[in-house]
Amino acid sequence: MQTIDRAMQVIKVLAGNETKKWCSITELSKECDLPVSTMHRLLQSMKSHGLIQQEPELKLYSMGNTWLEYGLQMYDTFDFVGLIRPEMEKLMHEAEESVYFSKPIGLESLVVERIDCSHNPIRIYDQLGIRIPLHIGAANKVMLAHMPQKESLLIVNSLVPSAEKEAYFQLLRKIRKQGYGESQGERTPGTSAVAAPLFNQMNELIGALSIGYVNYNITEERQRLLIEKVIEYGMRITTKLKNKS
Repeated sequence: MQTIDRAMQVIKVLAGNETKKWCSITELSKECDLPVSTMHRLLQSMKSHGLIQQEPELKLYSMGNTWLEYGLQMYDTFDFVGLIRPEMEKLMHEAEESVYFSKPIGLESLVVERIDCSHNPIRIYDQLGIRIPLHIGAANKVMLAHMPQKESLLIVNSLVPSAEKEAYFQLLRKIRKQGYGESQGERTPGTSAVAAPLFNQMNELIGALSIGYVNYNITEERQRLLIEKVIEYGMRITTKLKNKS
């Protein structure tokens, strides 16, 4: 078990820095608080399983292709190719903004898919695979609002300060009633998002569909349009999932 914990420490270091994807053994040893000799043995084992790769000349390490292979296999189980992604692409063309699909995982959400509008020069960039605390952002709030009450309560109690809980629960009730969530500048100043929940055949929440946009020159009419579109496509995806044979 210790080896697994150490291997995951290495992966978290390699995956956690958005600007630097390659690290030396010295840097990894320092970040993971392990001797260089121990790190060397660990890296060789991880390399043999494709969990990391090594640049031959500079001797730097990065994540291996095994993660991509397993990730794509999981991706294929989320009904993306045939059901969700085509609707996301249509929504992107109609909204002319970046569109996202997020899934709840414990106290966080995972950005599983992002489709950018190629002819919109101003866009929000949320990296695929990024984890976001479940109490912030339009997608996360709409998921919390539509989760079973017991599950939602546990998450809010874990993440939201005591003094803010009552107001937060009121917000979740409002979101559930209106069927969509909104956020303004909660992660990135000057940006906003709108989101709608997605459900499967058993009417279980599987995630959220969201549109991210910058606030520059946004009008009330434009904002209403984005809300209408994310609700419309959220319902379309849910209907396709529920009718899946």
